[in-house]
This record gives sequence, structure tokens and C-alpha cells, in this order.
Amino acid sequence: MPIPNSCRIAGLALMLATLASAALAQVCKEDVRVLSQPREGLTLLEKSRDEFKRLSGASFTVDNLNENDRRAKSRADASTVGKYHVYYVDEANVAQFVQSKWIVPLTPYYPAGYDYADFDAGRQKVATFAGQTWFAPLTGGGDLMVYRKDLLEKAGIKPPATLDEFVAAVKKLNDPANGVYGVALRGQRGSGANVWRWMPFFRGYGGQWFDGDKPVFNSPAAVKATQTYLDLFKYSAPGTKTGGWDESTGAFLAGKVAILVESTPLAGNALDPKMSTVVGKIAYAVPPAPLTGGGYGHGLAIGARANRTEEAKKCAGLFIAWATSKENEQRRLAEGQFGELNRTSVLGSPEFAKRYGADLGKALADTGKVTAVNFWQDPAWPDLGDRWGIILEELITGSRTDIQAGLDELDAYAKQLIARRKK
Repeated sequence: MPIPNSCRIAGLALMLATLASAALAQVCKEDVRVLSQPREGLTLLEKSRDEFKRLSGASFTVDNLNENDRRAKSRADASTVGKYHVYYVDEANVAQFVQSKWIVPLTPYYPAGYDYADFDAGRQKVATFAGQTWFAPLTGGGDLMVYRKDLLEKAGIKPPATLDEFVAAVKKLNDPANGVYGVALRGQRGSGANVWRWMPFFRGYGGQWFDGDKPVFNSPAAVKATQTYLDLFKYSAPGTKTGGWDESTGAFLAGKVAILVESTPLAGNALDPKMSTVVGKIAYAVPPAPLTGGGYGHGLAIGARANRTEEAKKCAGLFIAWATSKENEQRRLAEGQFGELNRTSVLGSPEFAKRYGADLGKALADTGKVTAVNFWQDPAWPDLGDRWGIILEELITGSRTDIQAGLDELDAYAKQLIARRKK
């Protein structure tokens, strides 16, 4: 009996699918070893381990360490034995990993079908250094202006679109007698604390860190940014002059703050009734112009030492693409892992809107357009940033009063850093 054409076609399709599957199975010759720090999204991947094995022909293992230990071990491993195929990197250390040649560019090994362009624009900026992309985001964000719409409506204030309007609104909304403060800032020293919140003012006023190897940050723009930041502390919630993220966002979640500009994870926290007393009372917008959003990002990069062959690099790239794929982001969305959502297709999806509201999705998309890399992209950044954090905290608390002198002192320190590097 002749075999029908439809069966032949079906058989051919099955054969081609089998061959394609076999070809995919050859991508990875050994299990992918990942050095990371604890992330809910990576833990969730464990449930889909068989999916990656079918896709690549191998499995994966993830070793988790706390942030500081992860940074130390990844530096040690990347510079010596190279045990790990994939490193978890962040905005503070990607420059060091690139300049030390511990990781390789991601784009050549990130399969096109996984659509890297779908990641939020701000996260893409942070993952870019020296004109190339180095990691795929697992978490990150920029800044949002988060405000109490009930308080603004009662005071007859429109959501401020400019910094001048923002300052005016903060002053008008400040009502300590009734337990409400106009704003919440960060005064605690540190490149990721008070300096992080100060930098949007600095960059918004046109400040730059360096011109080549020459420090240029003790400029009129830096003085203006610092003075504006100090003036706003007159209306900042108690405990924030020496406080960081926890104190600033905690005051807002407790209903003590009218308006603030903070990193995007606050938005998810503010919608969680277990953490927030202001559920249903808040709204979001982009930071008031000319403030830039403080872009940050953590993600997965391809190790150079453990992936000496092109085949190995393709395997690591496939794991990274799969781990950060649209499908895995949808799984994180279903689990309520707000802080690990990075893709515009997910942030703009009906599922996201149902869980978090369409207005938040739009605000996140809009803020991605103004998100910038505000810090100095250099291995010495944490050293320089932390030194400025000490000076800035002293200015905020009043133990130091001369802004220009503080910036000049930082300028001298930066010149020492550059001189040491040239030796």
C-alpha cells in the first residue's frame, strides 16, 4: 500500500525535528557551572532543569554566595583557575571584569531568537561598556518618582514634571505636625547609598566625572547638585540624614512621606500589603527633569577562562539566553518576583497589568528612556564613590559646610587613584 503524501511530509518533519534536537543537544559538552548570589529567579530555574537539558544536552549547577563573597570569589576564580562558565556580575564590577579580560562580549554568543533587544532600555545601557554588551540582566532598574496621589490631590498639586516643581511640591506637602514629610532621601555614606541618590542631580545639571584621565567633577554643576540635595534634606523624613534605602523607602511605606524619587523595586514593595500601608494611594511617574534615572543592573556574563573554545562560549551564551528568556521571565512574573522582571514584553503584558497595574508598566517603560549610567564606569569607582559618600554625609549632617572644598578634596583623591594606576 503506498504511503500517503501527508504521512511522508509528517515523517519528514519529525525527522527534521529530531535532527534539529540532536544538533541542539551537541551545544553543551558539560554541565554549565554558574557562580552567583541568591536570586529567586535563579532558584526558580531549578524547576525547569530538564527543559535546559533537552535544549542543550547538558544541565547546570549554581553556586550561591552573599554579595561580598561572590565578588571576591569571582575575581579570584576569573583571574586564576576559571572553574565557572558563567559569572554573576553587577554595575559596580563589570568594568573590572572587562578590562581584566575575565569575561567575553555577550552578543556574539547570545542566540538571536532570544531577543536581547526586548530588555528594558535602561538595563541595556548598564550592561554596555566600551561600546559592547557584557551581560544579560537578571535584576536591575532605574528611578521612579513615587508619590501619594491622595496627598497631592488634597493639596491641589499636579505631579511635578520638573525639578523646580518637585522642590515646590516637597515644601508644600511637608507637614511634620501631622507626621508627613515632603520627601525621603539617603544620607548614609556610600557609593550605593547617598552618592547614588545625589548622582541624578549631578548628571542632570550637566556634571561629568572625568574628561579622559582628568577629574572634572569639582565643577559648578556638582556644587549646584550638592546644594540642591542638601536643601531638600530640610523636608526629609527623620532618620534619613544618616539612613539608606531601608530608612528612605521604609518611611514612605509607613505613610510618612508624600513624594520621593527612588529605585524601581520600591514600586513593587509599595503594592504589597505585607510591606506597605499606602496600597491604593500611590502613583508613579518618571523623575522630574532634568534628573536622570540611576541605572543599575545585575546579570549573567560569559567567563573567559572556563570557555576557551567557541563551542564552550556558545554553550554559556545559550544558558544565559535561556535563563533570561521571555518564558522564564513570565514564570518569575507568575511567582510575583517583581524585582527580577527586565523585559519590555513582560512589563507591558496583560499579566503584568493584572498583577501590578497598567500605570506602573507604563511608568517603567517611560523611565527606561531617561535611565542613565550615572557612575564612573571604572574599576576604581567604588573607591572614589565611597570617598565622596563620606564627604557628602558630613555635608548632610553639618560636620562639614564647604561644598567646594569637599569636591576639591575628592578631586585630589581622584588624581591619586589615576597616578597609582599609571605606575
